[in-house]
Amino acid sequence: MALRSVLIIFTVLLAIQSSSTALISSPDLNPPYPKAISDLKEAIVKGLGLQADDFKISGFDLRDALVGQSAAYEFDIEVDNKVLPFKLLEDVNRWEYVDLPIFRVEDPMRLNEENALVKMRKPKGGLPVLAPFQLAGPMELWIQDAKDMRISLPHDVDAGVLKKVILADGAVVTVKGARSVSLRHPLDLPLPLNRTDNGFASGLLTLADRLRHASRIQGAPLLSLRIVGPTSLTSPSSSSQSSNNRLKLKRLAPGLVELSSPSKTKAIETLNAIDLQEEATTLLTPNRFMTMWPIVSVNGSNSNLLGFEKLLSSVLGPKAKEEGSFRLLKADVSAETFMKIGFEVEKKLKEGDGFSWEGFPEWRTKPETVRMHFEVLAKVDGEKIVPERVMQVNPVVVEDTVAANVPLGNRTMSTTPIIHPPPNPFAL
Repeated sequence: MALRSVLIIFTVLLAIQSSSTALISSPDLNPPYPKAISDLKEAIVKGLGLQADDFKISGFDLRDALVGQSAAYEFDIEVDNKVLPFKLLEDVNRWEYVDLPIFRVEDPMRLNEENALVKMRKPKGGLPVLAPFQLAGPMELWIQDAKDMRISLPHDVDAGVLKKVILADGAVVTVKGARSVSLRHPLDLPLPLNRTDNGFASGLLTLADRLRHASRIQGAPLLSLRIVGPTSLTSPSSSSQSSNNRLKLKRLAPGLVELSSPSKTKAIETLNAIDLQEEATTLLTPNRFMTMWPIVSVNGSNSNLLGFEKLLSSVLGPKAKEEGSFRLLKADVSAETFMKIGFEVEKKLKEGDGFSWEGFPEWRTKPETVRMHFEVLAKVDGEKIVPERVMQVNPVVVEDTVAANVPLGNRTMSTTPIIHPPPNPFAL
């Protein structure tokens, strides 16, 4: 009987020891970083110029990662033999918690734990696409990665696998499902960049109108764009559905078609009558400068367009008002997936760091480390996450609670003088 009791106690102790060992050897509650997040962390450390011996970085909790889609604009402008690159990002309208494949840990032994801790929704949708936009001729479109692209004029037309589409003067198409649009050849743009005398058009719209006029010259090279992944090219919808809104398709070669408008002749005659007196601004009407060629779906009052015009004017400086030209080497608009996630950097304080203790209470013990909170905006590029912008953010401030005797110099209430305020004659 005694031997049996000893065996039971020994078994219980062994189970307790095994459980304790399992708790000690179990990993922390934070799931392991996927390779994409680890690479992002290393890129941020290098970008901030931190030394490995005086800082500690933490955070990057995938449960707090937000994902959204937006458009990125990249331009290369050559002015006086100097190339100036620009990169602009539209604000993301909607951030969501989305489980991207690159967020998943590669170790199969940790998948169950990761799925239990990182609670995100399943991935939805495919690659990000640009919002539908309209293009007007004369121009040429080079199509890439669009084997199942649909052409509707306004009814569907079987044109086979298209590689190139020529838009004749007067033809307008709506492009849907495109992932990116880029300029195939550099453009020489004339200066000065100024508004018309009657104030109807901005500098960029006036410049676009000059380019459209130059493209109508016999033998002039067509504006050439590369479009990746469009799902359809359709004739703009109209409530009247008149024959003037429909486009004609002409097959020029395998994979090459031309789209033209039946009212092309009338449109050219009307526009030429104005172009012959282009310098006479009294003939310019507001309707002529409401949209920007060749992207006629962009309104002249678009905030992004006005902002880019101000940026371009500031870069050109006095040259923007002088006769001359500048070259647009690159113009690329693409739909991108962005992610933002927070992290914390704990840095040891050393002499000579220049840290200011102004406003720090004298009664508090000065810390030996300082914590800084950041948020990184990164672009999801395939299997990589490329940081675009790192911003320092202010955490939620926690108010200090101090005992009453601390601000009074550690005095007791018996030594505190009693002050009687003057009586109020209106008090009862």
